Amino acid sequence: MSRVLAAGFCGVLFGVGLALSQMINPDKVLAFLDLWGAWDPSLILVMGGGAGVTVVLFPLVLRRARPRLDARFHLPVKRQLDARLVVGAGLFGIGWGVAGYCPGPALVALTVGTWEPWVFVAAMIAGSLACKVWLDGGA
Repeated sequence: MSRVLAAGFCGVLFGVGLALSQMINPDKVLAFLDLWGAWDPSLILVMGGGAGVTVVLFPLVLRRARPRLDARFHLPVKRQLDARLVVGAGLFGIGWGVAGYCPGPALVALTVGTWEPWVFVAAMIAGSLACKVWLDGGA
């Protein structure tokens, strides 16, 4: 139960941070991505803050024998780039640039009462399911 509560707390805290930083506002995100237009660099602080905390604290966390609420760390084992990763990252970036949403902020944006994030999340789920079917060979 403590794992569920901790995960829920972290999710809510992350969502509040996304909302406060306006990462759930597609206009703000698209302005950040528009380097040659009406560029709004303010989201650099959000991304830099997240990256900075990770760079400082992640090595400290990994010094522990195991996480506080799990038997082991669940870290990626794949260390090389392949076509699936590059294509997936490219599609992610294109989708982010077109819609102004990425998955986390889109889920938080479901709470603001507009229809756009609902369309994005439905398309994201449909695309994920279609990709799974395609990668599993149509089964």
